[in-house]
Amino acid sequence: MSERKSTRPAARPAKAGTAAALRRKGATVRRGKPAVDLGILEDRLGYFIRRAQIWVFQDFIRGLASVDLSPAQFSVVAVIGANPGLSQSALSETLGIERARLARMLHELGDRGLTQRLPSPKDARSHELHLTAEGQKTLARARTLSEEHEQRLTKKFGGERYKAIKTILREF
Repeated sequence: MSERKSTRPAARPAKAGTAAALRRKGATVRRGKPAVDLGILEDRLGYFIRRAQIWVFQDFIRGLASVDLSPAQFSVVAVIGANPGLSQSALSETLGIERARLARMLHELGDRGLTQRLPSPKDARSHELHLTAEGQKTLARARTLSEEHEQRLTKKFGGERYKAIKTILREF
């Protein structure tokens, strides 16, 4: 009986920098693209949070394109909608938006007819923030679109991971 010789070349050890070698080191390989060794970033939580945040924001921006709201503007409109009469300083502190940046954003949202700043009856130095009727309609549509976004996140991360991530990050 004769032995058949394989026509396949013998397996060679993976060279440093190849996808197989990088996978063994724990490097990230994405969708068949050449692997890149992330070096110390492989051990940095902040790097992976930032990568996830970029994906989340890109999806959110695409999802809310029809209402023309950025993630920050959506947050402002959502919090004002939930807290009519909130002061600018309370909104700034709650969302962590610099006061000058928030003032510009409120001016833009006001020019679009979505929000209004009214003098506070309690403090002449501050303003109460309210949504206009158009702002309420925009928020209602944005809520629906943001729910669709959350469904995409649940699918991307998986239901249990999605809940766990929210639980962990809510503490911050």
